[in-house]
Amino acid sequence: MSFGSNLLFLRKMHNNMTQEDLAEIMHVSRQTISKWESDNAYPEMEKVFELCSFFSCSMDELLRKDMNVSGDAYSAVHIENVEKFKMARYAVISHDPEGDAINHMKMWAKDSGLLDVPGYELKIIGWDFPFVNQQQINVFHMHGYAAACILPEDFKIDCKSVEIASQDECKYAVITIKNYKESPFDTIPNAYKIIQSYMQVNGYNHREDDNVLPCFEYEYEKDGQDYMNVYIAIEN
Repeated sequence: MSFGSNLLFLRKMHNNMTQEDLAEIMHVSRQTISKWESDNAYPEMEKVFELCSFFSCSMDELLRKDMNVSGDAYSAVHIENVEKFKMARYAVISHDPEGDAINHMKMWAKDSGLLDVPGYELKIIGWDFPFVNQQQINVFHMHGYAAACILPEDFKIDCKSVEIASQDECKYAVITIKNYKESPFDTIPNAYKIIQSYMQVNGYNHREDDNVLPCFEYEYEKDGQDYMNVYIAIEN
C-alpha cells in the first residue's frame, strides 16, 4: 500500500496517460510526477485534492487503500462493442452452480444439434444468478449461476430445458485474465474491481437495462492456456 503505487495505477487506468500528460494537468514537472509515483516525494494537500477530483476517487482511497489489484494475469481494460445476439440460457442454484450450468449447456448444445451447424464454434457465457435467498446461502451453502450458448441467427431451436433470449447491442468494458483457474476466487473478483476502477477514473456509468446483461464472463483456451474475459455493460 502506497500513495505512489496508487497514483501510478490511476494514471495508467486513465487511458494509459503519460507522466507528461498528468504533469501538465497538475501544473508540475514530469520529474515531480515521477517522484510522487516512486514515493520519493509527496504532494501538498492542495494537489492531493486536485488528484482526487481528477481521478474521481476519495482521499482515503488514494492515500490509504491498495488500489492496484492488477498484475501479470490481467490485460489492460478496453471498450468493446458487442453486437446484438440470441442465446439459449439456463440457470441453476446448487453447491457448484457454475459447473452445473455450463455442463448443462454443453450437453444441450450437443443434444440440440447446435454443434453440427457448419462453421459454428461453441461459445458459452455465464454470470451470477442473483435470485438466491439467505437460507440457501447460509444454511445450505448454495449459490446461483446462469450459463448461455450464443446461437446462430438462423438456428432452429428446441426449447426443452433452456430459455431463449435476445440481447441488444451494447458497449462493455472488458478485461482478460490469463490462467484464471490457478486462483479463481482471487483473480475473478479482482478483475471486476479493476474494471470498476477503470470506469470510475474514465467517467463511464453502468448500463442498467433489461435488454442487456449487466455483466458476464467468457472462458476459453488458447495455446494450451486458460483465459477468461470479464464484461461489464456501460452506457453509450
